[in-house]
Amino acid sequence: MAENVQQMLRDRLEDDGTAIATPERTWTWREHLAEASAEAAAVLAVLDREHAPHVGTLLGNSPAMLRAMAGAGLAGYVLCGINTTRRGEGLAADVRRAECQVLLTDAEHLPLLEGVDLGGVRVVDVDSDAWAQEVSAAGALAPLREVEAMDTFMMIFTSGTSGDPKAVQVAHLMVLFSGLNLVDRFSMTSDDVCYLSMPLFHSNAVVAGWAVAVGCGATMVPTRFSASRFLEDVRRYGVTYMNYVGKPLAYVLATPERDDDADNTLRVAFGNEASDRDIAEFARRFDCEVTDGFGSTELAIIILREPGTPPGSIGKGMDGVAIYDAETVTECPVARFDEHGALLNADEAVGELVNTTGGGYFQGYYNDPDANADRMRYGMYWSGDLAYKDADGWIYLAGRTADWMRVDGENLAAGPIERILQRLPALNRVAVYAVRDDRVGDQVMAAMVLNEGEKVSQAEFEAFLREQPDLSPKAWPRYVRINHDLPATATNKVLKRELMAQGVSAGDGELWTREERGTAYA
Repeated sequence: MAENVQQMLRDRLEDDGTAIATPERTWTWREHLAEASAEAAAVLAVLDREHAPHVGTLLGNSPAMLRAMAGAGLAGYVLCGINTTRRGEGLAADVRRAECQVLLTDAEHLPLLEGVDLGGVRVVDVDSDAWAQEVSAAGALAPLREVEAMDTFMMIFTSGTSGDPKAVQVAHLMVLFSGLNLVDRFSMTSDDVCYLSMPLFHSNAVVAGWAVAVGCGATMVPTRFSASRFLEDVRRYGVTYMNYVGKPLAYVLATPERDDDADNTLRVAFGNEASDRDIAEFARRFDCEVTDGFGSTELAIIILREPGTPPGSIGKGMDGVAIYDAETVTECPVARFDEHGALLNADEAVGELVNTTGGGYFQGYYNDPDANADRMRYGMYWSGDLAYKDADGWIYLAGRTADWMRVDGENLAAGPIERILQRLPALNRVAVYAVRDDRVGDQVMAAMVLNEGEKVSQAEFEAFLREQPDLSPKAWPRYVRINHDLPATATNKVLKRELMAQGVSAGDGELWTREERGTAYA
């Protein structure tokens, strides 16, 4: 039995089952892995063996990204998934922090690198004739090393409470373990078709999508998520399994229901962060099994939704998962409820999710000792997620720290967004924070105070945001309130909890709302 991703991929080298299906063509596993091996040989030919063998990818969900992932696994170098929504200096900082020697990209994403200083990193356009020639000339693949279970397969970036992206080191064993566990759990075989529409630079797509397909030899359908195209794709490719993170189920459910929606091949949807309502409705509408769990890119805290999980709960934690008061470093009391289910002791019951046994499968953030020290305080792993637990051990999320937002399945921090907004000449003060949205988790809201006598129109604000090269599309505030002042402490720190409690409100000022999937404010 395979003990790492390298061995798992080698088991597919002579597999003539379908590996990838796209509108243009299909690949067998034999064809796909032959291409991946050839490209990996070309990558190894340009790597400096005296430095960390780190190869970045700035690619979407495409055969090229799947080829890069398989190539890294077979060759034994570390793949660094670069978030394609990053811009400017933020993008460059991720590449530098991961110490990438090579950055694989394509014609679609190459423009994102214009004017970006990557230092000595070699940028490779995998669509170019020049790269095709290098691949052809590279010869047979001689792996960099024989991989061991706890070697890093991939570095996946996430944002923490500080706002600085961190490169999580994801081990071969964790990818293998996660994939094979789901293969067994859902009785997956080579006859299945896996719909890979979540970003492949994100851990959910790697461990709950790609690893599942590799583990059982199923067909992969790489694509960009589209709610309107979802059912069409399921029927077109005969999709039987999908992974999700965030709120894609809600987006699909927002499309008009049709009488024949249940007439499809989908068997299982597995992911995390869907609401109870969306889980039940998606299962009913599309006649499939929906299983929702909880986990982070760091893989340090695992919570499983078991049969009988109460409404609103995310399940029960595995060994070591607890809820602690960050100030006293003691476990929080269990939650108490009134007859209507309202939480009575939020002040003492709500705390931070921790792993008391240590980091679990967390291998640490690469090249970031300060972030590692913060995560591993007192010998425990601190997640940054707030939660409470009832007397039976069921865990309920209570939100996130004030400066941490979860938008559409992606973590965003308020600090970097505030620093960008502060470039607006008319701005005096700003606070960025999360407001809840039942469909997408969090929405970004900004409360702003302008300099006396200054005015900014919605069109001017939109134009300003568009001009900021390092502002991710997901970081555009959905709501903006213009106020004369902001609630503050005696030390002049903005009271974000008060703003958050007010929700989507103008306060004593004016409220702008950005259209749901667009950029205009009104």
